[in-house]
Amino acid sequence: MAATTTSISTGGEDRVLATAQQIVKSLNTPKEVREDMLLIFSSFDNRLSNISSLINRDDDNTDPTSGPNRFIAAEKIILRWESSNSDSSLHSWADNPDDAAEFLAAVDEILQLFDDLSIHQNGNEFVDRAESAIQLAMSRLEDEFRHVLIRNTVPLDSERLYGSIRRVSLSFAANDGEIDGEFESFGEVDSENGGSGLFHERGVSLGDDVCVDLVNPDAVYDLKEIADRMIRSGYEKECVQVYSSVRRDCLDECLAILGVEKLSIEEVQKIEWKNMDEKMKRWIQAVKIAFRVLLSGEKKLCEVIFSGSDSSKEVCFNETAKGCVMQLLNFGEAVAIGKRSSEKLFRILDMYDALADVIEDLQGMITDEFLCGEAKGVLAALGGAAKGTFAEFENNVRSETSKKPMQSGEIHPLTRYVMNYVKLLVDYSGTLNQLLESDEDESGGLHEHDDNDGSELEIMSAIRRRLFLLISALEKNLEEKSRLYDDGGLQYVFLMNNNLYIVQKVKDSELGKLLGDHWVRKRRGQIRQYATSYLRASWSKVLLCLKDEGIGGSTSNASKVALKERFKSFNACFEEIYRIQTAWRVPDPQLREELRISISEKVLPAYRAFMGRFGSQLESGRHAGKYIKYTPDDLESYLLDLFEGSPGVLHHLRRKSS
Repeated sequence: MAATTTSISTGGEDRVLATAQQIVKSLNTPKEVREDMLLIFSSFDNRLSNISSLINRDDDNTDPTSGPNRFIAAEKIILRWESSNSDSSLHSWADNPDDAAEFLAAVDEILQLFDDLSIHQNGNEFVDRAESAIQLAMSRLEDEFRHVLIRNTVPLDSERLYGSIRRVSLSFAANDGEIDGEFESFGEVDSENGGSGLFHERGVSLGDDVCVDLVNPDAVYDLKEIADRMIRSGYEKECVQVYSSVRRDCLDECLAILGVEKLSIEEVQKIEWKNMDEKMKRWIQAVKIAFRVLLSGEKKLCEVIFSGSDSSKEVCFNETAKGCVMQLLNFGEAVAIGKRSSEKLFRILDMYDALADVIEDLQGMITDEFLCGEAKGVLAALGGAAKGTFAEFENNVRSETSKKPMQSGEIHPLTRYVMNYVKLLVDYSGTLNQLLESDEDESGGLHEHDDNDGSELEIMSAIRRRLFLLISALEKNLEEKSRLYDDGGLQYVFLMNNNLYIVQKVKDSELGKLLGDHWVRKRRGQIRQYATSYLRASWSKVLLCLKDEGIGGSTSNASKVALKERFKSFNACFEEIYRIQTAWRVPDPQLREELRISISEKVLPAYRAFMGRFGSQLESGRHAGKYIKYTPDDLESYLLDLFEGSPGVLHHLRRKSS
């Protein structure tokens, strides 16, 4: 027997052991008798002593709480769900929470048996069956995860999305622009209640004062429970893929609701300005909502559902956010590299500010270096586009060469455009100053400035210096345009009108703080000089008619012929000025009144004095009214008609001869 047993192969040994075990079990004898029989078997061959442990272990397996029996029970539950698997049965998860809990418990049971190696002690058959059961369970959980996520995604509309950003803005104002405390944190899982209280209250959901619910809070716990099992079973990748795929589609829908289309760079650059302006405004709002509301909510949702795995939380959020972020960044890049035009500057600055405001939040949420690098690159490109557009605007102001003079000496469209443009720019002075300070060529215009402000310019901030030079360039351009008028008086009226408009725009806005009181006083002094030059150009000839020189003789015996010619010349000059300058327009009522007063102070005293000296010599003669047409009061009344923009002709009654 010894020789025979020595030659038994390994496979034969297994068969012998199995046969001996079966014989002992089939006798159905008491345990004590079986043990005696085992001793007899082992006396023939010591290898048969292994039967003892096998039989004893099988005896233990009659206990329903033993490892194999627990596995078999769990396996049956998983197979039962698998056998009933159909499209309609997927709805049973939420509708039958008890069955769902039973299924999850079965998965837990098998995973626990794997952990304590109780299955491995029973041979490869149970290991294979356990792996197969887990594979079936994970397939089921993957489907359920997708279904629960889709079914419980909260539908969003434009009203809720735009309303959320208004609440965000109010929150920033209340917190001095800080984002800390903007969202309430998620609660911890309540271990005593199995987590059933999580997300069931509004205060710990995504739907607080500044955020919107992305997923029904009641479903978040179910999603977390499924994710925990899939991660523990090694199906982390599949779970993350399902989540990110579903949530990416939801974010795409949100961007569509916000009016952000998927457009190529070429398509963006073909859009006409009116439509482009609207798309840029929508993009600005979308960036605020996407980064401060949607992605922030997605980040918190990922952190809760995938709390069992730090790597899953990170990868899942990055994959979910990537499409949304890139779609927004692609539009920003298309704008930044597009054709420059001055009307785009404000929208570009708005886009720059919007992205700059959220880029730190983005970097705090997303760990994908590529995405963060793309965001910083687009921000830099928008900043460069803003600087380039501003520089182009400056060049356009300097080089604007329209040759058609404004009728009536009115304010030139260039003046209105530039000053209203600059007035709006002041609202962006902080952003522009930051951008221009980094511009290596920001002082390029200093050498072209030919007044005595060079030293002052060097100590100005970048934005103040550039605006100073820009307005100076406008003033020079206006001086050139004033030379288009043949009438010297109209040149100065044009300069007065335009320079006063500039001063008023500066004084009545934040420009005044940037350029300072000295700048305003200097320009007002320049306007007074223009007024003096106007009086000289328009009224010197009139006043010359009222001089004593050339009359001949003294006051009492002056030549009547010469006097008649003087009065006729005065009347003709005054009537010509009246006809021409009533058509001129000074829109500012104060400047208009000051000019009339200045004329009156020059002309009326001289006329009264001349009349006092020589008027009596003609009034006593025939046809006196032909020469002395106007009294000083008449002239004063007529001067009130000047600069109204309505050409007039004097219709006077001939004075009766005395």
